[in-house]
Amino acid sequence: MGESARDDLDALIESELFRPAAPPETLLTTEICQRHGSAVAAVLFYGYCLRRRTSEGVLDFYVLVDSYRAAYSSRLLAWANAALPPNVFYLEIESEFGTLRSKYAVISMRDFANGARPGGLRSGIWARFCQPALALQVRDPSARDAVAGAVSEAVVTGVARARPLLPTNAGSVRFDAERLWQQVFRETYSAELRPEDPETIRKLYRADPKRYDRAARAALARLQRCGRLRFDESSGVIAGLQTPASRRWSVRRPLAKLAYVAQLLKTTATFGDWLPYALHHHLPYLPYHSLGRVHRRLLAELPQNAPYRATVRDGVGILQSLWRNAASVSRGFSGGRVAKEL
Repeated sequence: MGESARDDLDALIESELFRPAAPPETLLTTEICQRHGSAVAAVLFYGYCLRRRTSEGVLDFYVLVDSYRAAYSSRLLAWANAALPPNVFYLEIESEFGTLRSKYAVISMRDFANGARPGGLRSGIWARFCQPALALQVRDPSARDAVAGAVSEAVVTGVARARPLLPTNAGSVRFDAERLWQQVFRETYSAELRPEDPETIRKLYRADPKRYDRAARAALARLQRCGRLRFDESSGVIAGLQTPASRRWSVRRPLAKLAYVAQLLKTTATFGDWLPYALHHHLPYLPYHSLGRVHRRLLAELPQNAPYRATVRDGVGILQSLWRNAASVSRGFSGGRVAKEL
């Protein structure tokens, strides 16, 4: 199946990425491109609203740029983006479709491609883009090829990362697409400190099981072609890719959590009203754009000694608190080792 498996994965990704977009998504994309100018090479739409094909709620975008310096007038924002990509921003516009809301992450094409490959500390890129995405804006054929290649690589990375974590029998495991993808989603949500329940994770796969089955088989065939595992498609037996990958992930997990906390800390400066962004990851079932109003109502109605009030800090206070909490995650790792991994 060699080359046809590679073609099948590429064909799947391209059919998903380059579908027509709805007008609300296009309006938000236009506003994003106006903000960041000619540096924008591509805008990708992903996540909950894409799965539901709705513009109600907060739409999630990744904005791929040529360079951080070209994307901003602020050197500080460019430096922050390069030091710990991506930068995350909130965008809200009024339109004929009502109020449109989005959060978007700015990242360079190079960092996006690197994040889709195996070997990186953080799972943010490949975890999001092993799922279906839609390219709302692609500047030219070169950008189109780069985006499709990186997203295809994200699928392969997700499968490769999950395989060593599955229970084995004499070093092999029988192919089960649902179990494999649930392992992918479970590990990545854990690394990002996101409290998704098992049923939510199951729904990600069950939203389109045929798609995920096709993607997993094509990725496994590509991994076999690269010599990274053995996959007998007729019997469904997968062998190899067991160690030391599983040990590396056990080391990376706490470091990934530390990096995620650092990312959250940085986003308090770029997002504007940071509280809804932070709470959204821990109260995912409340409407995103209502979290600020929920916070203000709680402050108005709770007694003065309520524990919730202890979470209210000024800008410097919250940064200090987050940093102290982040330090507890990294216990057992030397500062030099953390810096090297990051």
